[in-house]
Amino acid sequence: MKALVYESFQGPLSIQNVTDPTPKENGVVIQVKATGLCRSDWHGWMGHDQDIELPHIPGHELAGVIVELGKNVSNFKIGDRVTVPFVCGCGTCAPCISGNHQVCDHQSQPGFTHWGSFAEYVSIDYANTNLVKLPNEINDITAATLGCRFITSFRAVVAQGKVTAGHYIAIHGCGGIGLSAVMIANALGAQVIAIDINDDNLKLASELGATNTINAATTKNIIEHIKSISNGGVHVSIDALGSATTCFNSIANLRKQGKHIQVGLMTGDHQHPKIPMDQVLANELEIIGSHGMQAYKYPEMLTMIKNGTLQPERLIQKTISLEDAITALPNMNTFDNKGMQVINSF
Repeated sequence: MKALVYESFQGPLSIQNVTDPTPKENGVVIQVKATGLCRSDWHGWMGHDQDIELPHIPGHELAGVIVELGKNVSNFKIGDRVTVPFVCGCGTCAPCISGNHQVCDHQSQPGFTHWGSFAEYVSIDYANTNLVKLPNEINDITAATLGCRFITSFRAVVAQGKVTAGHYIAIHGCGGIGLSAVMIANALGAQVIAIDINDDNLKLASELGATNTINAATTKNIIEHIKSISNGGVHVSIDALGSATTCFNSIANLRKQGKHIQVGLMTGDHQHPKIPMDQVLANELEIIGSHGMQAYKYPEMLTMIKNGTLQPERLIQKTISLEDAITALPNMNTFDNKGMQVINSF
């Protein structure tokens, strides 16, 4: 099959012909119809993920059609249109038995623990646990935006943040995760404050439902500005970027008993950031992580997409080819993109 491959971290990317995947007894092979280009793919290429073994094929947001089945797969058939969360559970460990596949003890992640979806075909293990059938109303390109950024934002806002109408919510970073969170929080009736350093991203955040926007590069006291807008602090705040600064600001801008949700990946020198623990204690703040979403939790989100309450296709900036990703992937950290890029030509 044709695939995008790198053989060294931060090294050249190339299109190669590699061996087609085969399914394990509990897995499937999917013909990839569309796959999102995510900043997590950039982190992998940079060498920030210890699970990656070289040479490697990235890609973890995908939609496609099942073309091969393992003998123990019972819930799906060849020809089914499917997607998959980027965190795949084993289905049998203690977290999975409790329904929390997103923190599985033996989790696998396409594009990280094994070859991913920047290829014509990709294998997925434990298919009965991890695959999601796609409704006809949702096309492949839209579905390819869901598997990482959108589901992570959905769970962060809905399940972890428990955002409801009237809540103030601050979203720090308006990339794919942040813009998804803006759309989802707005659909729930929240008053959304979007923070970024790029005016184009902030403009898009406004179009997606942000009631206030703040350019962090030109605003002197971001925390006080957010507290002023939200009458003393927000109920929920999301660090959608993953930096020491955005993490600190996201906690510091909360009102009493507010919730900080960490969604942005913390790597390198940002892994152990300074936080205002005095405020956490005095104001009874909550600090919560959010890591993907279980496959069985998709129906609520898919229903909201089908009825038009959520429109993830509005987050797509452009579609590109697999060859285009050779230059697009290394540039994912420049923050020049106003929305998501989806590979739909192989």
